[in-house]
Amino acid sequence: MTELKECYGPLPSVWYRQARSRRLLSMVYRAISPFSIIALVGMWQPINAQDLDQAKAGRVLAETLCVACHRVGANDRDISRIPPDFGAVADMPSMTEVSLRVFLRTPHGEMPRYQFSPSEMDDLIAYLQSMRSR
Repeated sequence: MTELKECYGPLPSVWYRQARSRRLLSMVYRAISPFSIIALVGMWQPINAQDLDQAKAGRVLAETLCVACHRVGANDRDISRIPPDFGAVADMPSMTEVSLRVFLRTPHGEMPRYQFSPSEMDDLIAYLQSMRSR
């Protein structure tokens, strides 16, 4: 507090608190900045060739099996449509990789009971995830 008095002279106590708050805030910003940059870089994952290949194979699978009922194009995003478009399904926050695996293995509605191989399941999920709006 005495160093604040030296810097600011005889100021009301409110000003001391504001100055101290600004100092604390600037210290927090300086401490957080390197960590936030590291965290953002850690969360960013480039799309590798294998993911693109899986997404392409998933699109072929969707156009072969799913197009009879669903619209599977990247621009088809009507959530109110029954059954919903693939783009709308991809944009649902609840559709994680795990929930998609469970959903595709569980009978639901009028959907035919497909028995996807593990690689087909991976491809279809990769395609759905590649359609997410960013």
